[in-house]
Amino acid sequence: MALLDEVQTARQKVVTDGYEMSLGEVINLYKDKELVIDPVFQRLFRWDDQRKTRFVESLLLGIPIPPIFVYQDEDGVWELIDGLQRVSTVLQLTGDLIGERAEELGPLVLNGTRFLPSLDGKRWTPSDEEVEDGLGTKLQIEIKRARIRVEILKSESADSAKYELFQRLNTGGVGLSEQEVRNSIAVSLNKDFYDWLIQLSRHPSFVHSTRQTGAALEREAGTELALRFLAFRLIPYQNGMDVHEYLDDALFQLASSGGLDMEGEGEVFVQAFDFLDAALGDSAFQKWNGQAFSGKFLMSLFEVIATGVSKNLPALTAMNPQERNDFLIEKAKNLPENPTFSQNSGAGVRGTTRLSNLLPIAEDLMKP
Repeated sequence: MALLDEVQTARQKVVTDGYEMSLGEVINLYKDKELVIDPVFQRLFRWDDQRKTRFVESLLLGIPIPPIFVYQDEDGVWELIDGLQRVSTVLQLTGDLIGERAEELGPLVLNGTRFLPSLDGKRWTPSDEEVEDGLGTKLQIEIKRARIRVEILKSESADSAKYELFQRLNTGGVGLSEQEVRNSIAVSLNKDFYDWLIQLSRHPSFVHSTRQTGAALEREAGTELALRFLAFRLIPYQNGMDVHEYLDDALFQLASSGGLDMEGEGEVFVQAFDFLDAALGDSAFQKWNGQAFSGKFLMSLFEVIATGVSKNLPALTAMNPQERNDFLIEKAKNLPENPTFSQNSGAGVRGTTRLSNLLPIAEDLMKP
C-alpha cells in the first residue's frame, strides 16, 4: 500500500472533536461522573506541591495551558486520556478529588512563587469563609473561569485509537515509563488481563530471578518483563518493528482478543520461572565469566532463556530436579559463546536485529 493510501486509511480510524470550556465546567463534569479518571490512573499522580503551585500560578496569571484529551464512550461519558496532572491538581485544590489517592494527598496548600510570593500557605476555602490563608472568592472565581481546550476522541474511532492516543501523548511525559503507559490503558481494555499481568509480575521466583529492586518494582519494570515473556511466546515479532511498538501492539492483542488462555499461560509462566530460579537464582540472566555469573541483568539472555525454557517445558518437566538444574546451568553458561547469540547481542546490536534473529531460535537454543 502506498504511503498516501496508508495515511488516508489510518485517518479513518480516528474520529475527533474539540472545544474550549471553563475549569468550572470540567469540575462539574467530574462531580457529575461525566468525566472519569480511572482509579488506577490516580496512582500516577506525580506532581509535587511545587509543580502544582506553578500550574495554579499559570491559571491566576492567565498563561495559556495545554489542552486535555478525553475519550467519549457510547453513553457520552468522557474518560481522561491526557491531562491527568493538570485536572487532578485543580480537583485537589478545590477539594473535589475523590478516591484513595485523594485521601492520601489531602488538601492542596500552595507555595509562594517568584511572581506571587503571597501565594505561600494559601488554600481553597468555602466561598462564604473569608480567612487569612484562603485564596478568596475573587481568585477562586477566576480559576474556575479559566478556559482549557478539550480534545475529544469519539467512540466511533477504532478500538485501538484510544490506546494509540494515550501512548503517544504520555510516553516521555512527566514521570511515566513506557510500561506505566501500557498499564494505564490496559485497565480500560481488559481489567481482568491487567490484574492477571500484575499478579504474574509479582510471582516470587520471577521477581528473584530477574533481580528486581524496589525502584524497578515501582517503575513497573517487572510488568514489562512479564509482558515481553508473553509477547515472545504468543505474538510473532515483525522484523524491523520498534521494540516498544511491538510491545504496545502485543498488549493490545493480548488484552482485547478474548481468546487468551490466562490460566494455561499463567501455569507456563510460573513453572518456567520456578525452574529458572531453582537452578540459577538471581544469576539467571547474568553472563558467565568463566568462574561465576556476574554483571548486570542482560535483556538478550532473558529473551532467549525465558522464551526457550517456556517452549521446552514438557521435556524439562520430565527431568528430575537435579538433572534439570544442571542442564539449565550449563545452558546459561554456554549461551553467550554461541556464535549466533554473540553476533546478535551485546553493545552496538539494535534491539530489532536481536529480536529478529534470536527469537526464532530460542526454542532450539534451550532444547534438552
